[in-house]
Amino acid sequence: MRSATLLQETSILQEMPVEMPRAKTRSITVLGATGSIGQNCLRVIAESAEGRFTVQALTAMNNVTQLVEDAKRFRPQFVAIGNEAHYGQLKDALAGTGIAVGAGEAALVEAARMPADTVLSAMVGAAGLRPTLAAIERGAMIALANKECLIAAGVLMKEAAKRSGARLLPVDSEHSAVFQVFSRTHPEWVEKVTLTASGGPFREWTREEMQSVTPEAALRHPTWSMGAKISVDSATLMNKGLELIEAFHLFPLTPDQLDVVIHPQSIVHSLVSYQDGSVLAQLGTPDMRSPIAYALAWPERIKTRTPRLDLAALGALTFEAPDLSRFPALALAKAALREGAWACVALNAANEIAVEAFLAKRIGFLDIVSVVEEALAATQPGAIRTLSDVFAADRAAREQAETAILPLEH
Repeated sequence: MRSATLLQETSILQEMPVEMPRAKTRSITVLGATGSIGQNCLRVIAESAEGRFTVQALTAMNNVTQLVEDAKRFRPQFVAIGNEAHYGQLKDALAGTGIAVGAGEAALVEAARMPADTVLSAMVGAAGLRPTLAAIERGAMIALANKECLIAAGVLMKEAAKRSGARLLPVDSEHSAVFQVFSRTHPEWVEKVTLTASGGPFREWTREEMQSVTPEAALRHPTWSMGAKISVDSATLMNKGLELIEAFHLFPLTPDQLDVVIHPQSIVHSLVSYQDGSVLAQLGTPDMRSPIAYALAWPERIKTRTPRLDLAALGALTFEAPDLSRFPALALAKAALREGAWACVALNAANEIAVEAFLAKRIGFLDIVSVVEEALAATQPGAIRTLSDVFAADRAAREQAETAILPLEH
């Protein structure tokens, strides 16, 4: 594996042509259709001009009720539910519609392999790895919203894309922003990429005040409407650390060229600094429909119904450096990036377990990062050459995280 301290010699984004032929109708598969990103994607499709998009396949893990509703509305050819216990309910609800149904991991992979022009990878967690890799291997355009694909298996995903000709387009607002202002033809002109972070709901809280944070408080994000796990990650700043790792894989940069700045208004989504002193930024209201629409229609731009930005009404945009003493997750993620792929897998896996424990009120808010740190220290380094290596490192880190949680449980 190439050392993380070296410049990425190639990246998926560098190899993209500046323009692509326009398709009159683009078919879309949504992996993780019932989550926040998946639902916003379906909103973009519904709000777009008639005939612009069709839906090829939809998947979900557990929310069979929402999946059925979306299937009846968008009429895909295939629908899959990851939890096989819901197969009977899904099959009965869609009987007579002509929509094929499946269940289990194999069905999720089958959905990814269907001949859609674009696959939105929005499944949460490691469960999205195999379906996303299957879509990449068949050469699809991938609108990437699953963090684990790059954090845990970035090298594998990029190698598969090079073999198949698949293209990866970022959906996260920060990475989409960078993609929109990054010079793919002359990456050597770029000095630095800065991702913005809202700072979360506890940006001004002391460590002592954060001792008593409840899951309900952590889920009240000040600017974005997101799922539970990512809302907690935003509150700890782990989300921004994970996004730094993603950016490393998406763009030809060294870790030293990646930075974070706190921007509470969430209007500037990222900045790219160039060697001539210029800084290019992408701005917009905090609405995920904008980056989703950009990924679905790229290289074109389509009309969305997102609120329009009114800078005069905002009055001021503010920025500040992150406080790593109060939010150590960011430093922990940077250290994992420098350690290599195994550490990034372990970081992500341990964090998932710690966040689940916090949401279940087994541990406190500040315990999240301490659990991740302890699990990282206890996980044995190893090479990441295959997806099996990824899952092995993932399992080991989860076990270490559970061990770290036991003495902390309330």
